[in-house]
Amino acid sequence: MDLASSDILIQGGGPVGLACAAWCLQKYPQAKITLLDRNPLDDADLAAADSRGIALSHGSKILLDTINAWPSECADIHRVHVSQAARLGRALMTREELNQDALGHIVRYRDIHLTLRQALRAIQKVSPNFVWQHIKDGDEPSSIHAKCIVHAEGGLFKKQDWVESGRDYEQSALVGLVEVENAAPHQAWERFTAEGPLAVLPSHYGPNILNLVWCGSPQSSQHRLKLNDAEFLASLQNEFGSRIGRFLKIQDRRLYELGLNYRKQITKDNEVWIGNAAQTLHPVAGQGLNLGLRDAYLLAEKLAEVFARPTEEHSLASIQHALEIYSQSRKIDRTTTIGLTDFMARIFTSNLAPVVLARGLALSALQWLPPVKTALARQMMFGRR
Repeated sequence: MDLASSDILIQGGGPVGLACAAWCLQKYPQAKITLLDRNPLDDADLAAADSRGIALSHGSKILLDTINAWPSECADIHRVHVSQAARLGRALMTREELNQDALGHIVRYRDIHLTLRQALRAIQKVSPNFVWQHIKDGDEPSSIHAKCIVHAEGGLFKKQDWVESGRDYEQSALVGLVEVENAAPHQAWERFTAEGPLAVLPSHYGPNILNLVWCGSPQSSQHRLKLNDAEFLASLQNEFGSRIGRFLKIQDRRLYELGLNYRKQITKDNEVWIGNAAQTLHPVAGQGLNLGLRDAYLLAEKLAEVFARPTEEHSLASIQHALEIYSQSRKIDRTTTIGLTDFMARIFTSNLAPVVLARGLALSALQWLPPVKTALARQMMFGRR
């Protein structure tokens, strides 16, 4: 295929861009797609990269299974315990309440990235018009004309080249791996402290090796990052408590700045934005990548439908119409997920006495109102489609 001309140009070779390409080609193998990937060409370079644990919902697993892109190493979540540190309010969610195999899964970011690469390579073998172009740092891609441009460049908060709507939470997330004394298998803990959420999540390394996500002010987080291991573990123990015994080891500490950045309009003419190129969220509800994967899946459905038609029907008007339908179909899910995540990020960092009391009562009410708890859990697992 002539690289200078494509039906669909996907900019970004992260998980959302890879998944979008794979679903488009699965639904229409003859699609003329060019994928611009700025990640390293060698899988070994990716394997040595981002090792942080990412929360993927059971709904995301169902979607990724359709293209054989589920990582072999993951940790299932069967129970989630939510509480306030030293204050009223707690709730427990279990897979049995929802009649599901799991509430969610924890996967290393690099594993989901590599597995999606492998899945796309398998689909590429039966996709004669697909071009996967790797671009080295500092290089610019050749000019490519495309009927539809998909922006999936991703990026972390404050490291993106666009800012539209949202807020800076003035928080950082310190992530790492902790070894504990007595963890319950397949259980996730989210504890809301005076500075923000502190999550301890399962990992595939074993029941007592857990993923840590500790949110706090930038100053506190930087201080914790610089502590020696013994001091850090003592501080963590004091904040989290003794529900899982003693914290024994910490490794691979990293910091990420937290904020909300989102586009009000995700389409313009023949362009569309998905994943972190459309919205970057706080990790409090673990919804960022899940929302991005739903973006990619539903966009692929619309694009495959358009480009499977005869070429004379690939007009700019028909493409714009398909993108407008896609944009409308994503409104409820985006608005609900962005709003819920933003609300949780703000309400659980406030130390105003009425707010502290209200959220404690809300957590307690959640425990005793199963329909509300089930509705919230299903939103986290499957979104709104």
